[in-house]
This record gives sequence, C-alpha cells and structure tokens, in this order.
Amino acid sequence: MIQINHVTKRYGKVVANSDISFAVGDGKIAVLLGPNGAGKSTIIKCITGLLRFQGEITVDGYGNKSIDAKRRLGYVPEMPAVYDLLTVGEHMEFIARAYSLPDGWEEYAGALLARFELADKKNKLGKELSKGMQQKVSICCALLPRPKNLIFDEPMVGLDPHAIKELKEVMKELRADGCSVLISTHMLDSVEDFWDTAHIMMNGSFAATKESGDDGESLEDLFFTITEGRPAEGGVQ
Repeated sequence: MIQINHVTKRYGKVVANSDISFAVGDGKIAVLLGPNGAGKSTIIKCITGLLRFQGEITVDGYGNKSIDAKRRLGYVPEMPAVYDLLTVGEHMEFIARAYSLPDGWEEYAGALLARFELADKKNKLGKELSKGMQQKVSICCALLPRPKNLIFDEPMVGLDPHAIKELKEVMKELRADGCSVLISTHMLDSVEDFWDTAHIMMNGSFAATKESGDDGESLEDLFFTITEGRPAEGGVQ
C-alpha cells in the first residue's frame, strides 16, 4: 500500500501540491488525471523520494525514503533515464545487482525483454535506443525486482501500439497479484478500462475523486467539467 498524508510541496512561494492525502490499496489501480501543470508529476516525485516535502508518505508502512520502502517500490519516470554506455542487458544486470536478486532473475529478465520486443536489442547501448525503446527498458527495469508497489508517470507516451497493449496487460496482472499501482496521465483513454480510483488534479490539489462503478457523471464528463467547465466532446487528450 502507498499512503500519502497531508503532503504539501512548495517551490519558494509557489505551491505545487497543497495538502494532498490519498492511498493506493493492495490490488488496486489508482489514476492521477489532470492537464499539464496540475501537479501530478510533483506528487509522484515526492512519493518516490526525489523531492523534499511537508507531510508523510509511506510504502507498505515504511517511510518513503527508507531502504525498505525503496525495495518495495518500482518507478517508471515520465522521461526514461537510461545509462548511455550500458547495454539493455547490462541495465537488467545492474538492477539485479542493486536489488540483490536471487539466482534465476535472468530468466524473468529475458521474458520481460521478449514481451516488450527488446530481446534483439539486448546488446545495444542506451544511447543507441529510440525514446520509445528507452521507455520500454525503463519499464522492464522497474518490473524486474517484482515490487509490490508500482508508479507509472505518463507511461504510454512514446510507446508503440504493441508496447501499450502489453503494458496495459502488465498493469492488470499486477493488480491481480495484489500490487498497488499508481498511474499519472493526461490521456484518459489510456486507462479508461481498468482503473479503480481516479483523482482529478487542478492547480496542485484534488478537485474530485471518483470510484470505478460509481453512478452519475462519467469520468470523462467529470474531467472536462472540472478542467474546462464543460461536458466532454470526444476523447480526452
């Protein structure tokens, strides 16, 4: 479980996140929706320990900056951060060594690379990969330690249709395995068929929260009503 309690993040006088509280339970997929600049990436960077903040964040009960929390958390950033001079295969080995993974990790690493069509790129350097391929390497690295909590920041951007399809299936499998999954996106159609809880952000705060299966206004209509003050006309981009 990922628990966020009264988190505020300021950049000088600018409040990027204002008193945010929510949780992502085991076996649940939560989505952060909102236009660019709404504060989605900021709260994710707070959760992953990349930013200082006021408030409390725990991962399976451990403070988010602790080693115990980091071992339980997988993170796919918005911009893939691969090492220029490591091959795809060496990226996987680096993660295996960093997490002290037991023998047998190579088989799972190979399955991940094959699933995301990277098996034939195993010996390519990071700097030789396209942005989409770098994103797929980042996803495989996050999944390799089999963390029970996963965070994806705009994960579909730059991916080809096959990778998008596989990533959606992976997210559903993670939920079925009891993992906590948090996805930040501004593209509602990329997650519309498998979310459990959706939080719509505006100006650094939660403007609304909707549970899957709730009656009343659709998530798409609610999104447009909040972000643009009008009902939906076509898909969210």
